[in-house]
Amino acid sequence: MSNKDAPSESSLEAKTRYYGHKLMECWRRSFEDLENFWSGVAENLSWYKRWDKVLEWNPPFAKWFVGGAINASYNVLDVNLKKGLKNKVAIFWEGEEGATRTLTYYQLWKEVNKFANVLKRLGIKKGDRVSIYLPMVPELPIAMLACARIGAIHSVVFSGFSASALADRINDAEAKLLITADGMYRRGKALSLKGTADEALSQTKTVEKVVLVRRAGIQDVPVTKGRDYWWDELMKEAEPYCEPEPMEATDPLFILYTSGTTGKPKGVVHSTGGYLVWVWATLKWAFNPQPDDIWWCTADIGWITGHSYVTYGPLLHGLTQIMYDGAPDYPAPDRWWEIVERYGVTAFYTAPTAIRMHMKFGEEWARKHDLSTLRILGSVGEPINPEAWKWYHDVIGNKRCPIIDTWWQTETGGFMISPAAGIDLVPLKPGSATFSLPGVQAEVVNEEGEPVKPFERGYLVILAPWPGMMMTLWRDPERYISTYWSKFQPNKKLEFKIQPPAIYYTGDYAMKDDEGYFWLMGRADDVIKVAGHRIGTAELESAFVSHPAVAEAAVVGKPDPVKGEAIVAFLILKLGHQASEDLKKELVMWIRKSIGPVATPDEIYFVQSLPKTRSGKIMRRVLKAVVSGGQLGDVTTLEDASSIEEAKMAVEMLKRAMEERR
Repeated sequence: MSNKDAPSESSLEAKTRYYGHKLMECWRRSFEDLENFWSGVAENLSWYKRWDKVLEWNPPFAKWFVGGAINASYNVLDVNLKKGLKNKVAIFWEGEEGATRTLTYYQLWKEVNKFANVLKRLGIKKGDRVSIYLPMVPELPIAMLACARIGAIHSVVFSGFSASALADRINDAEAKLLITADGMYRRGKALSLKGTADEALSQTKTVEKVVLVRRAGIQDVPVTKGRDYWWDELMKEAEPYCEPEPMEATDPLFILYTSGTTGKPKGVVHSTGGYLVWVWATLKWAFNPQPDDIWWCTADIGWITGHSYVTYGPLLHGLTQIMYDGAPDYPAPDRWWEIVERYGVTAFYTAPTAIRMHMKFGEEWARKHDLSTLRILGSVGEPINPEAWKWYHDVIGNKRCPIIDTWWQTETGGFMISPAAGIDLVPLKPGSATFSLPGVQAEVVNEEGEPVKPFERGYLVILAPWPGMMMTLWRDPERYISTYWSKFQPNKKLEFKIQPPAIYYTGDYAMKDDEGYFWLMGRADDVIKVAGHRIGTAELESAFVSHPAVAEAAVVGKPDPVKGEAIVAFLILKLGHQASEDLKKELVMWIRKSIGPVATPDEIYFVQSLPKTRSGKIMRRVLKAVVSGGQLGDVTTLEDASSIEEAKMAVEMLKRAMEERR
């Protein structure tokens, strides 16, 4: 990061200096010549009917490509067949247990057409909702694209969610059909999925039919006659071709529920036309996809990253991609790197949490494999701390692959702030997502909604609509307005590129440096308030991981009668480093020096694992419950339940040690 005393300059001037002419011109045209800019981008897709109007903006509701007609399934499959990609591999699939499948674009097209006809036979029509509760198997994108082909709205639910979470999402969407599997594999064990689905269905009323995929070979799967059908048996009788349904650009393509720990889940609704244009454009701009790329986004399709950059984005570009159904370190810590080497992966997109996990294992696991095919790396899901960025760059990318650090959300549909290798790659700074992409007017503001100075932390906001933005929350427009568009009101100190003005609140902290680069600092609600000082958990965790002994960190607050909250840290050490009281003292001083005395941790626990969801996100609320003695809540999404017991034991051991000292 640059000298804090350096003179500041406007973001536009910074972009002129650091974007280069191509990217700056692209960003400028996206606002100054909006109609022609987005028309030009949208023409890369295939439309049944051209739009009448690019944008209809009635804040906070936006409609993109109004009057246009398009079909998502047609664009990712039929269009690629017409381009001569019939025999090109679309998906290399690999299961944790070693099973493999290869689907060409023609084979994928056939499967989608047949399952679209299965859906029709089961009574699914345009506008009906279909819930999908599957592990990472090819049937998952096939089901999504089959829904899109006939105009049904898919609602994918992450296969790690509990029965009650699945039931909540089915009930809110009022789904007519559920697609699930007999089970799934995790760390060598076959786990039942149908049992969880049945428990959820006992709490729902709208599901009429259930389709079952054979995945884990579980015997004696309970089947309800007249309701439950096996996928493979239905497909044997299915017609081979299904005419794609022309959809209005403003018709919903899918509902995806955000995963909150409390309250009713929010059903984010994405449109067909705007979303497809945005996903096509952002993947092109950020990663510069090449015809011979082997793309691997490690995200589960149950999350938005998997929707946009596994199911839709790569297939829109006619790419070959990897799908892996299993743990990243099973049966050995080099499972991912072995896959990269075997398939010759060229573009790799994963989460900082996963990178830090591999850091913990040491360099030797990656060094065992030839990773020379990699040309570009990506990061998603949370801010990446500079130490993880450098390790990723040096060890996995061998100091030659640019890292595309992306910031975006379920609600935004695709990348918002990111390096743009497909337009003009700017100098990268470890830990910074660089600048906003064309069509994204991002700003950092204070509590009054006014721009902050360089290096001051504030709230990240977006000041203009973009094609990939959510349409609304499913059947809850008032919550959409109150959650995302009501925190800040437009003021004269902000320059709005699109009128009338409105401010989208992301819920994230960020800052800009004196060169206009964005630095993301985690969720604004992930904050510990110590003696009146608000300290972000992401900032603390990054400081811990910057110490040479620490591989991963999770920081939470616990109630304190004097300070309000006290800082508690759970740390995983790198190989070769041992837990000790001296190391604890050293780390306390490290934090005091890195952030300040106010950030002094009250308690530090050394553990072997952290409670994470199967998508790799740390469940801080679980650790908070452990240290405060509260209720754990729903922990069915945990990757490894033993991590909770380990955290509890660490806390109990410290309590006993303190009592003995007394």
